[in-house]
Amino acid sequence: MSRYALFLGCTIPARLNSYDLSSRRVAEALGIELVDLEGAGCCGTPDMESLDHTMAAAMAAWNLSLAEEQGLDIVVLCNGCHEVLRKYNVMLKQDSKLLKEVNEILSKVGREYKGTVEVKHYVKVLYDDIGPDKIRQMLKKPFKGLRAAVHYGCHMLRPSELIQFDDPENPHILDDLVNATGAVSVDYPDKLECCGAPILAVNEELSNSIAKYKVQIARKYADVMITACPFCFMQYEGCQVTGWEGEQLPVLHYPQLLGLALGMEFEELGINENRIDASKILEFL
Repeated sequence: MSRYALFLGCTIPARLNSYDLSSRRVAEALGIELVDLEGAGCCGTPDMESLDHTMAAAMAAWNLSLAEEQGLDIVVLCNGCHEVLRKYNVMLKQDSKLLKEVNEILSKVGREYKGTVEVKHYVKVLYDDIGPDKIRQMLKKPFKGLRAAVHYGCHMLRPSELIQFDDPENPHILDDLVNATGAVSVDYPDKLECCGAPILAVNEELSNSIAKYKVQIARKYADVMITACPFCFMQYEGCQVTGWEGEQLPVLHYPQLLGLALGMEFEELGINENRIDASKILEFL
């Protein structure tokens, strides 16, 4: 059985319990043990680096040191947290000056980063530890004819030299996992473009228009949109709640899609908490 320290970050516990719930239920069904990372704080957030690079690294190192204490690698659900923790885990191992500065900060609270753990996105754990072929074998209700528009999100793929998740120009991991459920991951224009979330606090109107543009394109090709990032999920749901014209496109966290194909119910996966009704996808099971 695979065993990981689960890092939830700030947004998921506060706003998206459905992502947490579905990820835990699916992990349990697949034989992956997720251990809560006690004492975890903010990852260091992509925004922090522009203000104080060293402090952002120290915030990330705090969380990494907690996993080191448990002797477990970290699994992350949020793309932003994934970028920050994975990036600094690599940088601290390579930059002795930054490592010294960070550990001087951590020493004030009785902690030390040693560089003994790895950080993986939940999606990568499913792909590496279980794999699409085994997932297919475990399905109880595979989808038939369901077209899914996959959205990776920027922080899952870049900076590619540090993240090393997938080919940033032609990723396939999330597509393969969607296809493993029996659904079909469809290609659509501007598939790898941003959801608009990074500029939400600066220009809400532009941010929403970017999200709407992506959804409007995706619904021409797909029956459902699949994400693995809390911010992308909220963008694509939120832009369809206010000032939206026409049919809405359901948005699911990937583990919600997989959970249904594994035979779980809506409530078990928190799909009933999603803001856009996704009941029509049951027609494809």
